[in-house]
Amino acid sequence: MTGPRKACPAPGALPLLGHALPLGRRPLDFLASLPAHGDLVRIRLGPVPFHVLCDPDLVHQVLVDDRTYDKGGTIFDLVRTMAGNGLATCPHRDHRRQRRLLQPAFHRERLPVYAEVMSSEITGMLAGWRPGRRLDVLAEMNELTATLATRTLFAAELDDATFAELRQCMHDAMTGMMRRMILPWSWLNRLPTPGNRRFDRGRRRLRQYVARLTADYRRAGVDHGDLLSILLAVRDDDGRALTDAEIHDQVFTFYLGGSETTAPLLSWALYLLARNPDVRDRLHAEVDTVLGGRVAGHDDIPALDLTRRILLETLRLYPPGWLFTRITTRPVDLAGHRLPAGSIVVYSPHIVHHRADLFPDPERFDPDRWHEDAARPPRGVFTPFGAGARKCIGEAFATIEATLALASITARWQLDPLPGARARLAPRLSSHLRSLPMSLRERAPAPARTPTDATRGDRGHHPEGDQGHHLKEEDGWTTR
Repeated sequence: MTGPRKACPAPGALPLLGHALPLGRRPLDFLASLPAHGDLVRIRLGPVPFHVLCDPDLVHQVLVDDRTYDKGGTIFDLVRTMAGNGLATCPHRDHRRQRRLLQPAFHRERLPVYAEVMSSEITGMLAGWRPGRRLDVLAEMNELTATLATRTLFAAELDDATFAELRQCMHDAMTGMMRRMILPWSWLNRLPTPGNRRFDRGRRRLRQYVARLTADYRRAGVDHGDLLSILLAVRDDDGRALTDAEIHDQVFTFYLGGSETTAPLLSWALYLLARNPDVRDRLHAEVDTVLGGRVAGHDDIPALDLTRRILLETLRLYPPGWLFTRITTRPVDLAGHRLPAGSIVVYSPHIVHHRADLFPDPERFDPDRWHEDAARPPRGVFTPFGAGARKCIGEAFATIEATLALASITARWQLDPLPGARARLAPRLSSHLRSLPMSLRERAPAPARTPTDATRGDRGHHPEGDQGHHLKEEDGWTTR
């Protein structure tokens, strides 16, 4: 992380396509291979050059200077086709105003209110589980997090048909955006194929639904205590309210952040626990001590330390956002290389999170990396929520949601992989599983143990049970 920087092109570019094939077929493996070639590695997607950050100091430099390295490039241009000018996608010139307007929705005083909704929906999900049932964990977590995103956005009840349509529109839009990210310039994106028609319909219907809900809220004039009510109520320093277009953009941004990232995080965590029974046993001891079989609430979170560390280690191994782009607003020197204005810079948490010089034995699932006695990672090393002024506004919301869900699930159930079943990776804008089939085994809380016994374990000890946990792309990767 110190010494002269090195900038160079990645090998293996093909005529016309550049590096589109390895990025499309095995994106995480391809990205993880880039640090061997330099700190700043140039790849091509078709004729377009992308400058990939492979060093944490460079990542930090880019993330904290959002004026020079503005939101833009392929990823954000695609998300803007759906989210418009929302908080996650807006350029630097609009960000400060939007952040100030939206901050009240994520004030610490509101988090217990959201947590109450979360606990209620988690209770409803678990009530439908039965011993021996075969469960697609990803589908179940998608259902839960989409429900939570919807219920915190719109406290007023949605009918089942509207809710199902919102989910389908989101799925079609996200799938279409992933295809366009890999081949952004392709004329195939303009053909009336079934996938392109689904993408266009998803975008159109989402906008119509949000416009209708916004109009309903305005007519009712009732504060439902949800995010949409806050969006309608906030005013900037000049007394201006958000326009309907701005409200749509923020609603989509929050829905995307609430449903598209937490579901894979929870799914990966349950997968890793099933592959590492020693850690799972320790987690069971913690939740038995803290919860005694009940669903977790906001007040339980400080006592769920191992739960927190499991989620952090899951975020390290499988960060939901696996690829982001920035665009330079002026000529800059980066890693000793001159980039003109308009250059596309790429950062991937996956690259830095899997560097062996930063995380010893990086493919091992080891929640004790995050113990309070362990050294904090240097800046730019752990960035699942970004950094700087553009750090995710919903980090605390997502952390609470994932903590309550994981603790509540494992307090009542043990999830085991089905014989012969394979977890299949399907990266979209997040490192998404295609499916995760597991079976349910009901469990009763064990006799209480001290929190230290339950959560700490032997630092540095890794029994054979946690070997070979890490899902490689050859284990069933698909981008369909």
